[in-house]
Amino acid sequence: MKKNWIKRDPIKNYFPVPNEIYSLGLSSDAISIYGYLLSREDRKTYQCLVSYRMISEAIGKCVTTVRKYVMELEERQLIRTEHTSVVAKDGRNLNGRLRYTILPIQLVIDEFNNDQLEMAKLKKKQWELDKKKAARAARERDASRKETDAPCGRL
Repeated sequence: MKKNWIKRDPIKNYFPVPNEIYSLGLSSDAISIYGYLLSREDRKTYQCLVSYRMISEAIGKCVTTVRKYVMELEERQLIRTEHTSVVAKDGRNLNGRLRYTILPIQLVIDEFNNDQLEMAKLKKKQWELDKKKAARAARERDASRKETDAPCGRL
């Protein structure tokens, strides 16, 4: 018996996640939050309005954990957050949800690659210094051996 599968519209039911996100050294929770924000964003403005609680329920982590990893994404400049306010019926200003703006990932990738390049240069300099230090120590060791092996001057 042949099964008929329901066809899904890829534009409505899926969202793209850049492959590079996995090579930036982010924690798995930060990647989960980033993916959730991508799924909720408006494709024209690159923004979404969600609360920590909504993210928490979606990815199965506590609100404190979500806040921590949102800060990680902000520090890495993958997202920007803005506080919003809501006017209640009685006229009071209340805190609203955070407005998340998904920033272009290419800037983060370029910065990450530059940081990696700088680290490699520093490691190379350290390796060269260690090599010179080892060579100097070997020369000093050889010189001290020659002094001890030299004849005493007796005939």
